[in-house]
Parts: sequence; structure tokens; C-alpha cells
Amino acid sequence: MTNKKVVVIGAGAAGLVAAGFAAECGASVTVIEKNKRVGRKIMITGKGRCNITNNCDVQTYIQNVPVNGRFLYSAINSFTPQDTIDFFQSLGLSLKTERGSRVFPVSDKAVDVVDALHGFIIEKGCNLVCDEALSLIIENGAVIGVKCKNSKYFADSVIVCCGGKSYPLTGSTGDGYIFAKQAGHTVTELKPSLVPLESDNPECKSMQGLSLKNVSLKIIENYSGKTVYSDFGEMLFTHFGMSGPMILSASSHIRDVTKGKYTAEIDLKPALSLEQLDKRLQNDFKDNSNKDVSNSFSKLLPRKIIVPVLKRWGIPFEKKCNSITKEERRKLCEILKSFTVGITGFRPIDEAIITSGGVKTSEINPKTMESKLISGLFFAGEVIDCDAYTGGFNLQIAWSTGRLAGISSSYI
Repeated sequence: MTNKKVVVIGAGAAGLVAAGFAAECGASVTVIEKNKRVGRKIMITGKGRCNITNNCDVQTYIQNVPVNGRFLYSAINSFTPQDTIDFFQSLGLSLKTERGSRVFPVSDKAVDVVDALHGFIIEKGCNLVCDEALSLIIENGAVIGVKCKNSKYFADSVIVCCGGKSYPLTGSTGDGYIFAKQAGHTVTELKPSLVPLESDNPECKSMQGLSLKNVSLKIIENYSGKTVYSDFGEMLFTHFGMSGPMILSASSHIRDVTKGKYTAEIDLKPALSLEQLDKRLQNDFKDNSNKDVSNSFSKLLPRKIIVPVLKRWGIPFEKKCNSITKEERRKLCEILKSFTVGITGFRPIDEAIITSGGVKTSEINPKTMESKLISGLFFAGEVIDCDAYTGGFNLQIAWSTGRLAGISSSYI
């Protein structure tokens, strides 16, 4: 056991875990949170359901962390996804595993995750303070406390768990980067990740609000023709472009987006081959033989996408179904199997789920999460330059780095 004083800045995912495990090691822990409620960002993750982790092995997990995954080896091996599942279940939270090995609370309520973590730090004796951290107190190359709006809190160790810059209304306003720079750390370029995509295609605005389910998506790098991402599931058209689960996942695979570099290719009928789709169209046109083609798609496509498809097809809207040629049918099949939308950029970082970039990993000890520059200073969670794909992988970064920082801060 230890008698160290530890201050944790931020009562989010990483901060709550760091505080609880530090206290479990015997440290006297003070948690500084500027919001009146802990875990504000946890509350909105996974559409309010909270995708706690991904039920996979460590190697699979690391493969899903494209930015500095190797830095996380020690943290993830010391607190694996299975350990995370066991931990939350020990707090009385029932869990379930869904498609893609995504783990959720059985209740489908993120608030239950927050309540479990809040109960964890209270049960361990942490002191939760509602105050706003303004700066670190550093003397002789070591951190000795935190200056806040209302008071100063002195400590042997300080753990910075302030999150990124995404979703600022939850309190993630980039404070951790300011503290890191104050301590002499390098903060890499901050960019949005897991974020909606913008398009200058006017069809997106005309289809605003249209949710496509059970479609296939590919993101193509136009210069090379390479598919950088593919998925099957749900997406949404918006006034600015595209959003929804598949689009958010796709965004983390896109680097240096510029107009003309990437195209989204949507298969509107992935369950049908070109030949099967052609037969379906033959039957639909036969059933509507004397109707205009513009009135024959109600069973095939959602209403909002019919006009964009017809415009791409390029035949007169009033052309009768019984006069459609084999070649015209073939062209329509190709449009339905490859409905393309050009990507021009990301939405702003405050609309992103995750911030890509952060405190440079080479300046942090991966075995402890302690700063290599300032003694007693630790980092955990999104403030570090590590980010993963969607599916519970990012929250696992918070749990693993938070626990490692909490335990390490109690003894170092």
C-alpha cells in the first residue's frame, strides 16, 4: 500500500478508472471535474448505449489502433478487453456482446456505465471536487499540484485525463493539451476522427434525412483506385454530406482528405448480383409496363433517392417501362450497385467522436504512462496521441491507460 497524494484532472472514462485504481492502491486521491456530473462524454457514446469495449484478443485489438497502437502494448496487456469486461461485471454491470464483438451494457443505457464508475471511485474513497483546473504547479522538474479556479491542490502525482477537443459541450475543450505544453510536451496536430464526411454533391442535400440500412460501402482512393475501407450496415445523408455508423468508421481510415482524393461507393442492393438485380428490374418493369419509369421504383428504392438515381440514369422520366432496353437496364443496375458520392472533407473537430493527435507518445513512458519530461506527471485517455477505429476500441484505450496511470502514480 502507498500513502501518496494523487490528483486526477478530469472525471471521464480514463480519469474515473485512474482515480479508482490509484485509491485501491492506497493513494489519497482528489478528482477535479469542471462539470457537475461525471462521465459526460461516456453518456453519449454508442448512441447513448456506450460501447464499452471490443471482445477480442490483444493482437486483434492492436490491429484496430492505426495511430500509435504499439505504444499501447503494455497498457493493453496489463488490462485487456476481457479484464475490462470482468471489471465492469464486478461492479454489478451486466454486459452483452453484439455484432462485431462490440460489448454493451445489457440495459443499453450509458448512464449505467457512468453510475458504476462513479460508485467505484466513491467506494474507493476518492474526493470528487467540482472545480476547473487552470494550470499545473511545477517545481524543479516535478509536478507538485494543480492550480484551479477556486483552490490549489498539491500532490505527489498528477494524472491528466482531460479528453480531446471533440464534443466540447461535454467538457472536452482541449485543456489537457494546454497542460502538456506547459510541461514542455509536444502536442501533435489535432484532427477529427470518427466524424461525419462532407460532400459538395447537391444530391446529398436533396436526400437529407435519408437513412440507408443494409447497404455496402467502399471508400476509394481515386488516385490509386485502392479501397481504403469497406463495410456493410447503416448510413445517413445530411445537408452537408454523409453520416451514420459506417461513415464515422470510414473517417478514421481516411488521411489528408482533399477534394477529389476520395469517393464513397454505395451498393444499394448488396444482396443481389448484377444478374439478379437485372431480373428484379425486368419483373418490376413488367408489372409497371405502361407506367412512366419515374413511377416504378417505389418498391425498389426509398423515395428520396429515386430522383438522384433517375438523373444519373439519364433517360426521360416519362419513358414507359415497356420501352426500356437491355442496355438501359444494365446501366441502371450499375448505378444501383455503385452509387458514388465525392468526399470533400471532414466535419469540424467539435462534431467528431474522437480527436486524432495529442501528447506525443515518445515523450511518455509506455510502461507507466508517466511523462519522460516532468516527474510525477501522468497522461491517460484521449489526450494521448492514440486513436482507434470504432467498435469499443477507443474506450478501451481510456480504461487501459487510465488504470496503468492510476496504479503507477501511486507508487512512483
